[in-house]
Amino acid sequence: MAVLCVAIISKQNVPLYLRTVTPANETDLHFQYLVHASIDVVEEKISALTSSKSSNDPREHYLGLLYPSEQYKIYGYATNTRVKLIIVTENTTSQSRDIQIKALFKSLHVAYTDMLSNPFYTPGTKINSKVFDRVVSGLFQTSKTP
Repeated sequence: MAVLCVAIISKQNVPLYLRTVTPANETDLHFQYLVHASIDVVEEKISALTSSKSSNDPREHYLGLLYPSEQYKIYGYATNTRVKLIIVTENTTSQSRDIQIKALFKSLHVAYTDMLSNPFYTPGTKINSKVFDRVVSGLFQTSKTP
């Protein structure tokens, strides 16, 4: 399973960050389309989670598999502030690796929180942090190992 795209979407559904590792037969525009198409599914899952009010944890951050296509699997994660994290992976025939995907989202969430703590960053604007970019590059690299 290799991560091909990482996106951070604001509460107002505006892309704050989008980075791809484009396969030879695809374009960045195709991944932008996949991310935008998945926002509706994320919103539906968030509203379903907040309306069903679980007894232990009223808010589960990991939203799971949003939808699979022939070539890709798209996973979602929502923060407490309703910022959406989306990861697109290649669709392999192996079993779903939810534990590995959750770990990727946790490290991405920690990196996002650290970047948000920077006093020079204005929340809701495009993310241009080199440190955050290095963390995302690390996600691309670690996901390639079996």
